Amino acid sequence: MKRKASGCFAALVILSTGHLLSPAAAQDTIDAVTGFQRNPAHVAAWPGGKKVAVSFALFVEAFGFGQGPVFRPDLASRNPDLVNEAFREYAIHWGIARVGRLFKELGVPLSIVLNAEFPEKYPLVWKEFRATQPKAPIIAHGINNTSQLLPLGRGLAEQKAYIRRTLDVIAGAAGARPGGWSSPSVYSNGDTMQAIAAEGITYTLDQMDSDIVSRLETPDGPVVLLPYPVVTVDMGQHLARMKTLVEVEGVWLDYISELTSEARADPEREATTVVIGIHPFVVGTPDGAAALRRVLMRFKTDDAVWLTDTESILNAANLIK
Repeated sequence: MKRKASGCFAALVILSTGHLLSPAAAQDTIDAVTGFQRNPAHVAAWPGGKKVAVSFALFVEAFGFGQGPVFRPDLASRNPDLVNEAFREYAIHWGIARVGRLFKELGVPLSIVLNAEFPEKYPLVWKEFRATQPKAPIIAHGINNTSQLLPLGRGLAEQKAYIRRTLDVIAGAAGARPGGWSSPSVYSNGDTMQAIAAEGITYTLDQMDSDIVSRLETPDGPVVLLPYPVVTVDMGQHLARMKTLVEVEGVWLDYISELTSEARADPEREATTVVIGIHPFVVGTPDGAAALRRVLMRFKTDDAVWLTDTESILNAANLIK
């Protein structure tokens, strides 16, 4: 489905700026990467009076043999590298389905960040996973995560064509055209936001520097920016910083609990948003799923936290029509 950001956004900003204390007041209104105007969306509270919207986004990705995340860098020079290949294959064939089942069991919404190649490359995995999450919104994540990334430096037209092809392939496999975008390997440039707007994308996870939703005004239309913090991405913490699953759990709990503490200390403070990126390499193992389960159960009991999906955030803020 092709969506555009709603015109209600401007009304929301005007009506709320008079009484909300904004942590975005010091943030530049010109986006440093694109040079486009960036306007914060001031939301007083999320549904039910919640102050922190939390959306978990599972990355369902295709890499190719011998490519992708590495758990044992000391063995990566082997050919074939059977240990790291097994690490990746386990995540795909066992981890993705496990995460889908966990969110279904707990009744927590999930968003899916999908490489276009994945459903055709792993049809049985995709079918089993999608059966557990039939209504989860799909966020397009490029063709794959290694050999077919965005054609950066080759002009706006080529990026538009790449994005259009990604959306067409996903629409054919999933039955619906994605409304969201996440650049593969979080690697985009100044042309990307305009290109996704031109192809009908409503929102992106490429914003990693804010606590609140904002809107980027591109020449081809607006794009809503959902906060996707660097430090809450499980793969960066686990594989790059070598944090244990219990430590990653602690990062998530501390990050969200501090936002809720700030909201309780200052009820006039505007509502915040966090999209947490999760990967089957990390949370798809039994120990990873156990850590994720504890986090979800904790958030479910917090009356300031709204566990939701990405499109529900936009709907609640009147940013989708």
